[in-house]
Amino acid sequence: MNVMLSPNMSQGLDLFFQMREHEQVVFCLDEATGLRAIIAIHSTALGPALGGCRMHPYATTEEALADALRLSKGMTYKCLAADVDFGGGKAVIIGDPRKDKSPELFRAFGQFVESLGGRFYTGTDMGTTPDDFVHALKETNCIVGVPEAYGGSGDSSVPTAEGVVYGIQATNDVVFGSKHLHGKTYAVQGLGKVGKKVALRLLEEGADLYVCDLNEAAVKEVVAYGKQIGASVKPVNGTDIYRVEADVFIPCAFGGVINDETIAELRVKAVVGSANNQLADKRHARMLKEKGIVYAPDYIVNAGGLIQVADELYGANKERVLAKTKAIYDTLLAIYARAESEGITTIEAADQFCEERLEKRKRRNHFFTHQKRPKWDIRR
Repeated sequence: MNVMLSPNMSQGLDLFFQMREHEQVVFCLDEATGLRAIIAIHSTALGPALGGCRMHPYATTEEALADALRLSKGMTYKCLAADVDFGGGKAVIIGDPRKDKSPELFRAFGQFVESLGGRFYTGTDMGTTPDDFVHALKETNCIVGVPEAYGGSGDSSVPTAEGVVYGIQATNDVVFGSKHLHGKTYAVQGLGKVGKKVALRLLEEGADLYVCDLNEAAVKEVVAYGKQIGASVKPVNGTDIYRVEADVFIPCAFGGVINDETIAELRVKAVVGSANNQLADKRHARMLKEKGIVYAPDYIVNAGGLIQVADELYGANKERVLAKTKAIYDTLLAIYARAESEGITTIEAADQFCEERLEKRKRRNHFFTHQKRPKWDIRR
């Protein structure tokens, strides 16, 4: 979408200008349930938009919109990198996930998703759970990632964590000459659904860890597991995680954590993690490169969950998901090789890789076949 603004129109069309790269943005309001949500569809060039729904107490609607727009665009690139015939979309619900959830709210959200006529498929993300979408599934078939008992493919954080491990292995191969995980020190920021799985796997492989999370119980669990198997786990507070001496920094919490301040503090050789939009700005990839820190583009590394939910729409198959998730290793190696040969940043190399794939494939006839799942009587 191209938008031309005259000086006297720029202020009034500022909101539209923000959405210029997107196909469709839907503002959802249901006063009866308190639902306030935004659905952003970035692209359906290769198939229906696919992306999770997060719930967060955004301070302003503008902040929520910015998050939805940024994340949905990232999903388009993630779909291209993961080699699935879907486009990028994202939904955000404005509210506190600890106190504002209700079955009725998610049913109302499901009705808005249904109104898009199959252009957008969604499921769990930060602040939401698979069980939340069991309620939404009563109003629309365009839901993925629900519990297996309801026809879903199970916990998508499992392949996401596996993909991060493959990303670390590929990075270790490039930086240290061996893909092995043991004998290295990793700084893990965030011990949520994905971060904790990655941390535990690293400990099992013989690595040492620095960890931090706002959830003290999660930190204690990882520390206890380390003691149990004789591995070193050192908890650190908040921003101290940027200053520890480690081999690899693994951000698994919020985005924007790689910025002017943190790059100056980092004492690692590489950054590989599951958090979305880790770079506060793309120029920070250049700053990392200049500092000699290898950056694994987040949307390459964290695609495991996307691979699973995309696969679910064709009939869940865990072996197929595992095989496609393993491809993250080779894809990342190709990105690193391209960045090195062309003297560009890894994010530039990843973007070029995805844009070339989009150009080649958007001329193909992507016929998405999916028999709608029945709305079971037990869920009505």
